[in-house]
Amino acid sequence: MATDLHQKPYKVLFLCTGNSARSILAEAFMNNSAENRGRFQAYSAGSHPKATVHPLALELLQKNHIPTAGLRSKSWDEFAAQGATKMDFVFTVCDQAASEPCPFWPGQPTTAHWGVPDPAAVQGTEEQKRRAFRDALMVLSRRIELFCNLPLEKLDRLSLDKHLRTIGKQ
Repeated sequence: MATDLHQKPYKVLFLCTGNSARSILAEAFMNNSAENRGRFQAYSAGSHPKATVHPLALELLQKNHIPTAGLRSKSWDEFAAQGATKMDFVFTVCDQAASEPCPFWPGQPTTAHWGVPDPAAVQGTEEQKRRAFRDALMVLSRRIELFCNLPLEKLDRLSLDKHLRTIGKQ
């Protein structure tokens, strides 16, 4: 298996197009999840970063006592450049990023698509927009908790791929 499942913490990259909402929520949640137990270091990036983190993403994280310091919208090129941190896992969290040609990731990480509707695209009242962000965080947090509880050291590549695809459908 290309991923060294005995190395810790495992490096995880969450990708979406704008890197302002879903991937940011996933990065912050994973890095602060009780399920993580120091096993994972999460990052996020976008194919076309928005340059700022969506204010409702920051508001939701703060309301859930998840630190937001250091969160920023950034290009996935930072993680594909020579000398970049080698990722063990790369998860796309939006359909658009999943369909784009991704850069070559150093280290050949395990990849999966965990699509989540874009809360930043929701039109409507402020409450409807906030609900969309809460829903996105709920889906991502459930998937991240399932992932964090996988017995990675005991799974071969095919089993791991199957688990990751299943998690992405939950």
